[in-house]
Amino acid sequence: MENKSNPSFTDAYIERCSKETESMIANESSSFLTNPITYLKEHKSEFIYVESALFEDVGVEGVSIEVDDVFGTYDVMLGLKLQKKFEKMLKEQLNNSLQGDEAKFDLMFSHDDGLWDLNFALDYVEGYRENLSIHESLQLIHQFLSALVHTIKQTTS
Repeated sequence: MENKSNPSFTDAYIERCSKETESMIANESSSFLTNPITYLKEHKSEFIYVESALFEDVGVEGVSIEVDDVFGTYDVMLGLKLQKKFEKMLKEQLNNSLQGDEAKFDLMFSHDDGLWDLNFALDYVEGYRENLSIHESLQLIHQFLSALVHTIKQTTS
């Protein structure tokens, strides 16, 4: 039985990609996830793209993580399957959930694919620490998104 509070990404599809060209550098096994998240600060020209059934469960196909060149934060980018009518609630939840005065996010609805393009800094998610592994960072992102989607669905049902 999968531990809900500590999800595993052993089944994940993982790519290391070039930020400049968005082309894949390498397809990684789940052992890559044991690297510290600081791997991205040491390889600033790369981003990591991850697909997992765990993300699909919350309406997310895949998640990309990279270091922001200007602010040095860990940026999380994804497409979220939620109807457009949830915009106000989604923005409220993001404002309430992200910690810190500089906590910023970008949210834009794409009519083409019916997804919310959401970018936020992992650094402002409750539970974030600089010494997290990539795996722990993915768990934190999953936990954050699960709570976000759950709250919106609870409020609207």
